[in-house]
Amino acid sequence: MSSLSLAVRDSSTMLRRNLLHARRYPSMTLNLLLTPIMLLLLFVYIFGDTMSAGIGGGGADRSEYLKYLVPGLLLMTIGSTTIGTAVSVSMDMTEGIIARFRTMAIHRGSILIGHVIGSVLQAIASVILVGAVGVAIGFRSTDATALDWLAAFGLLALFALALTWIAVGMGMVSPSPEAASNNAMPLIFLPLISSTFVPIDAMPGWFQPIAEYQPFTPTIETVRGLLLGTDIGNNWWISITWCLALTALGYRWSQATFNRDPK
Repeated sequence: MSSLSLAVRDSSTMLRRNLLHARRYPSMTLNLLLTPIMLLLLFVYIFGDTMSAGIGGGGADRSEYLKYLVPGLLLMTIGSTTIGTAVSVSMDMTEGIIARFRTMAIHRGSILIGHVIGSVLQAIASVILVGAVGVAIGFRSTDATALDWLAAFGLLALFALALTWIAVGMGMVSPSPEAASNNAMPLIFLPLISSTFVPIDAMPGWFQPIAEYQPFTPTIETVRGLLLGTDIGNNWWISITWCLALTALGYRWSQATFNRDPK
């Protein structure tokens, strides 16, 4: 069997293993998924009229704020679900299964690839579920073409890949699953200080650079522009640059940690 065939076979096995774990222990995924759903319902039905009046400068319109909110919550969903990846990787590292895999005749890279692909698939499924909730309560994207939808979906998948590799690195360096969960909290915290809930120019001047120069904001603005027909500006290439940089960083970090001789 060629090296490529071996890698594909073992990666498929590891992917199946991680998907089985997610199916048998769904509580963490559900708990992380409930956060963006509850925020969506809370901000739309409790704060929606007030927030829309403040953002638009006109009358209260909950449906307009729903349109503004959903793209940001889709990105927050990705950040939430990848925390489960950090915990899962940390469990493998601390419970001894990785040490056992090292002694077996399997492709070394397949262990991480299985985690990454499984997490990306779960993140995409979670995004679809949160998007379905948004549609159910009134979100409509009337100005987006099929190409816009495809571009938005591709960007969300690329962002999920980038955050997943970062989460894998966090999980590998964490001494326990609890520590991994804490280390990955910025993946939920950063969307809260981005343009998810309010525009950047509505924030205090000293805080605007913090919200603007981070990976979530340009990605949110790009997805928002694609789905709502608003101006994207330079956000699309800034977002892609962030995604590629985070993917490369997470991959090198994870590989270096994984290939390090166990103590």
